[in-house]
Amino acid sequence: MDDVWTGDVVGDVLDGPARHGQVAIIDGRGRTLTYGELRRRVRAVAGAMAGLAPGEPVLFAVRPGPDAVVCALGAVAAGGMLVLADPGLAPTVAAARLRLAPPRWVIADSLVYALGGPLRALAARRGLHLPHLRDPVPGRPVRHLYAGRRLPGVPRGAIRLGSLGAGDHSADRPPALGVDGSGASAAAGARGPSHAGQPAVVAFTSGTTGRPRGVVHTRGSLAAGSALFRAAVPLADDDVVHTDQLMVGLPALAAGATWSLPGPGPWAAELAARGATHAFQVPVRLDRALRDTAALPRRLRCLLLGTAPSPPAVLRRARDAAPHAEILSVYALTEALPVAVARAEDKLACREGDLLGTPLPGVRTRIADDGELFVAGPQLARGYLGEPPLREVATGDLARLDGHGRLVLLGRKKDMLLRDGVNIYPGLYEPAIGALPGVAEAAIVGVPDPETGDEEVVLAVVPGPGFDAGALRRALPGVVDAGALPDRVAVLDDFPRGGRTDKLDRAALRAAVARRETRGAAG
Repeated sequence: MDDVWTGDVVGDVLDGPARHGQVAIIDGRGRTLTYGELRRRVRAVAGAMAGLAPGEPVLFAVRPGPDAVVCALGAVAAGGMLVLADPGLAPTVAAARLRLAPPRWVIADSLVYALGGPLRALAARRGLHLPHLRDPVPGRPVRHLYAGRRLPGVPRGAIRLGSLGAGDHSADRPPALGVDGSGASAAAGARGPSHAGQPAVVAFTSGTTGRPRGVVHTRGSLAAGSALFRAAVPLADDDVVHTDQLMVGLPALAAGATWSLPGPGPWAAELAARGATHAFQVPVRLDRALRDTAALPRRLRCLLLGTAPSPPAVLRRARDAAPHAEILSVYALTEALPVAVARAEDKLACREGDLLGTPLPGVRTRIADDGELFVAGPQLARGYLGEPPLREVATGDLARLDGHGRLVLLGRKKDMLLRDGVNIYPGLYEPAIGALPGVAEAAIVGVPDPETGDEEVVLAVVPGPGFDAGALRRALPGVVDAGALPDRVAVLDDFPRGGRTDKLDRAALRAAVARRETRGAAG
């Protein structure tokens, strides 16, 4: 890669500005972990895992919480590359991933060991398909570290997380972690280029068929992403950041702030109870949360949205609930975290596409002849597992630059529609339609005609208060080009969604509006 980043995501936390007695993490039940305890426990895990070769895979299945943060940082400090276990995968897909990244260590909750062993049949009935953690790749010996109390299924000889570092109160000493966790090099050296290039995590891209493709981030690329986040959203040691997202929580720890992890209670109530100054939420979940509360706590200074487009109706609702807070939308990719940040006010003012914002400092972008956006920069992943290094990543997004040098999303390349020889980009019009009175959410999909190969353009809407179908049709020519006006409007109670972040499932939406036409129920 052209970009060289000598930072280290582990060193950023262990050597950061936070005082040892300051609270680093608040878990979902309100329990706290100080920076001193965090540093001591990370060092203990790294020491227990000494001997890993740099970038050696570590299968990771610890539920979000302080134990997960401790184990993840400790494993990476020891030289490991985290391979995240996904319980929703089909067994054949999971096996293919493990063949691509066969682990030397397994770190998991004791409950996950039980669900992958003695309770495997019960887990499968509930849609959980966990690898056999005791023996994830037959014939390849592995060592085990588990969190929680010992349960049936935990292998004999596995190390219990709670037994590590007992009685060690050396947190006042500077952490000293070599790449192998042995303490051979000083903490200052842990920030050197040799550590920056160490693979730290592999995130497999979505998809249930075909060859697995794993995005490999290094200690340096994750540190660069954390630094870019902190440049866009400055954090201080008295801030409290409420999120379940790793790449929002790690910047909080690097800044010496407190990372607050969500619990099972109402989201807005948790913000108030934790004294959150910053919060991150997925747009669809924010929409649900704001249905139960009219106002967010006044201590909240910044509300971040990401992982999916933010419909105008959600942005307006967020602005009404938190007029005192800055509302930001973050554009990021698995391969490049983050890319750009935009204010809600600017997004709402953009009528031709979805404003993503100005690329963050050091992030390079180019737009290909077909309109696809390419991204490069210090936060770019090293590459895909087993493939040549990346120099830039094709986002799959169609975009343009406006007169202020800001990126504007026109839609997904694969979502482009073709009707009468005209290319139609749904993302160019959906934000403006979603901003019309009475529209809660809008999406444009194409229903193929099997005889002509052309596409019927269907506008699907979720109605909001005051929705009027006739008024919507009359308003469309004012926000949609004549060549892109929909053939049909379908009114749905809700949009189908999928994945961990409840993203819009366009394929399912396309099927839903096609079925409505078959039944003669279209609007």
